[in-house]
Amino acid sequence: MFRKMRRVRQLLDTDFAKDALNRGSSGVLSVHGDDGYPYGVPLSYVYHDGKLYFHTATSGHKLDAIKNNDKVSFTVILQDNLVAEKFTSYFMSVIAFGRARVIEDEEEKRKTISILSDRYFPEMKEESYDEINSTFDRFHMIEMTIEHITGKQAIELVNDGNQ
Repeated sequence: MFRKMRRVRQLLDTDFAKDALNRGSSGVLSVHGDDGYPYGVPLSYVYHDGKLYFHTATSGHKLDAIKNNDKVSFTVILQDNLVAEKFTSYFMSVIAFGRARVIEDEEEKRKTISILSDRYFPEMKEESYDEINSTFDRFHMIEMTIEHITGKQAIELVNDGNQ
C-alpha cells in the first residue's frame, strides 16, 4: 500500500520517527485540493496517543478538502542545516500518512484543544482555557489517524551514528 523508501540506510526507525513528532513545532498538512491539485498548509500540531491534532477555522479550503477526501499526509522537518562546503543539507524529516476527520463531539474537541494549548503554552493554562472558552464556537479540531509513518535523515547523520 505504501511505497518502501529507496535509501533504506537513511530510514529512521518507526519509534524514533513517532518520537520526533513530539520534538517538532509545526508541519505541513497536505490534502487533495480543488481541481486535483494538492494543497499543503503549514500548521501547528500536537502528537498525542498516536494521533495528530490540529485546530482550524470553521470553514475553508482545508476543511472542504478533508470532507471530500479524508486521506492526508503531514510532514515535519526537524532539522535542515545547510553545509555549503559539501553542497548538501544535514536534514531529518518525518512524513505521516493517514485519515483526517473533524472532531464533532464537544468534550473531545475541548480535550484536544487543551492538549494542543498545553503543548505550546504550558505556563499559561488559565489564560489559554479562557481563550478556548471564549472562541470555542469559532474553531474546529481535526484528528489525523496515522496509518503509516516514515522518516529520513541525511546520510552524513547516519554515518555519524545519529538516531
